[in-house]
Amino acid sequence: MAEQITVIHETTSQKPYLIIDKPAGLPSAPLTDNDKENAFSEAAELYPELLNVQGKKEIEHGLLHRLDTATSGLMIIATTQECYDFLQEEQKQGRIIKTYTAECELCHDARNDEWPPVVPELVEGASFTIQSYFRAFGPGRKEVRPVTKDSNKAALQKVEKQVLYTTQVQIKKIDKANNIVLVECTITNGYRHQIRCHLAWYGLPIINDLVYNPQAKNKKSTEQMHFCATKIQFEYPEGDLNSYVRKNTWT
Repeated sequence: MAEQITVIHETTSQKPYLIIDKPAGLPSAPLTDNDKENAFSEAAELYPELLNVQGKKEIEHGLLHRLDTATSGLMIIATTQECYDFLQEEQKQGRIIKTYTAECELCHDARNDEWPPVVPELVEGASFTIQSYFRAFGPGRKEVRPVTKDSNKAALQKVEKQVLYTTQVQIKKIDKANNIVLVECTITNGYRHQIRCHLAWYGLPIINDLVYNPQAKNKKSTEQMHFCATKIQFEYPEGDLNSYVRKNTWT
């Protein structure tokens, strides 16, 4: 198996976890016991001890979270049970902070009844919060759609988890000539496609997002999506703040 991940932090006795950098196009986790073409299995080849950890899913062991296959960036894998249990509880309490960088297109022409009634003014340095529930959408339930308390009854009935998911967005740079907006998004709890869907909902679909960008959808582009998990912050052990940053974005 050709190695594709990059190890940012190697496991140690004091900090028994891995921070890995997953490239776009590589799945985060195996689907079956024989599936080896994924970031977790590559990490397990390098550090077999992480297979001793029992996680929420048996096949994922100490994997704390996943990234979409099309998304590149940082992931955490615990290599001891004590570390996994501690970080899993930290994650439940919203104390693992994940930051993503995205380059988006302005796409207000695609507005429809599902869009939020008010979109904040987009100026450099501005920050705003996006919140919603989520429901599966489309053939094979491969997409998601945001749902709020003001959504219609049919949409509310399709909400899978009664959890309000929050994405904090900061506008870093605006290229008015090309209608491109660079944003930094922060989450503590995550849902499948959360940031990608939230940004598109607010008229900021990510460049080359074949699922949520109407200008790229169904084009089967081979270009990488301009979206990356660029920073992770968490305490381990308690009181010791760790911060890891990916120097590059999607390039």
